[in-house]
Amino acid sequence: MEPIERLLTQCVEAGGSDLHFKMDTGRVYMRVLGDLKDVEDAPHFTPEEFRRQLSTILREDQLKRFDDELELDFSHEILGVSRFRGNLYQQRGHLQAAFRVIPYTISTMEELGLPPACFDFVERPRGLVLVTGPAGSGKSTTLAAMIDRINRTQKVHIVTVEDPTEFVHDDHVALINQRELNEDTLSFANALKFVLRQDPDVILVGEMRDLDTIHLAITASETGHLVFATLHTVDAVQTVDRIIDVFPISQQQQVRMQLSVNLVGVVSQSLVKRKDGRGRIAAFEILNATSAIRNLIRENKSYQIGSIIQTGARQKMNTLDQSLVTLVERGLVTPEDAKVKAKDPGEFMRLLQLMAATPPPAAGPQIQPPGQAVVHQGGVVPPPGTGDGSATAPPPPQQGPVRGQPNRPGYRKD
Repeated sequence: MEPIERLLTQCVEAGGSDLHFKMDTGRVYMRVLGDLKDVEDAPHFTPEEFRRQLSTILREDQLKRFDDELELDFSHEILGVSRFRGNLYQQRGHLQAAFRVIPYTISTMEELGLPPACFDFVERPRGLVLVTGPAGSGKSTTLAAMIDRINRTQKVHIVTVEDPTEFVHDDHVALINQRELNEDTLSFANALKFVLRQDPDVILVGEMRDLDTIHLAITASETGHLVFATLHTVDAVQTVDRIIDVFPISQQQQVRMQLSVNLVGVVSQSLVKRKDGRGRIAAFEILNATSAIRNLIRENKSYQIGSIIQTGARQKMNTLDQSLVTLVERGLVTPEDAKVKAKDPGEFMRLLQLMAATPPPAAGPQIQPPGQAVVHQGGVVPPPGTGDGSATAPPPPQQGPVRGQPNRPGYRKD
């Protein structure tokens, strides 16, 4: 095994999520639980040696593309170890590389602790579902779990367009085709222009990068398809604004109308270190496109959406800060780590104090009925129709068994 592959294997064994090669110093860094650390026993690569090593895992045409464009996204697999998403780039004239670990196993929605609204989103026949968050927040993992759910439960045709292909899906109940940029198609926009001729039911767009891709994704959802896509935005309100603002002013009102009709929901997420040290856990902000939300989008009042989310527990909505408070309340993360990830630290502390001031329930025999919230990787998953179980939501009436109720704890490393 070549030194690069040995280091990638070492990264997987150490529970790392990323591996960085910095050739101006010859050093190697590994990201574990969100923190970078120097790999002290890594061999010292010279630029020439590193280029030679890369030639063992990349094709000649890929290296030529990098020489022409000075950027390259690619995927790599070490059999029996893991898949990796790689990126080559250059800084100060030196070749650098970053690898992201992509596990073979696709975690289920229950294992990841996705909120109840996500289970509703995957059952919708059409519309646009957006998964957002900063880089490294687990968007790909969440999307893979949602696509896997459809793949195992619905007789549909799924087409994905990614750069590069990350999680690999086998055909189960559904038929799935995965197209990789520069290998199977020339661009996201090009793939989306022709995907409607491929008889799809569900479409996954790896990233909505530009106006053409966003426009075509909205159009695909408008023509009766369920479309999943990602954006690098930090919350639901910013997501709506980003989509609209990318269009010329003359088209923005039309886009508001299209988005208000076709948006299904937005899942914004962030990863927080677990209190027990077993990896990281996701906190979610959920926007469910209710009639009130659609009306605000249509009337260009997106600044009011945050208030609707904040009080929308019965529509399975919650803010990121409410989700973080729930994780603290359940003892899954520390208040200090949660506050770092909070969208509004002041509001987070207010909710935390409100939670602390709430008297505990009266003592007595506690029987967990069917549908009771269960603590696991994503925090608390309440029964359908009861929101995120945050401290600000009143206790809901018993609703019966929860579809997709998790039965064991899980956690996410990446």
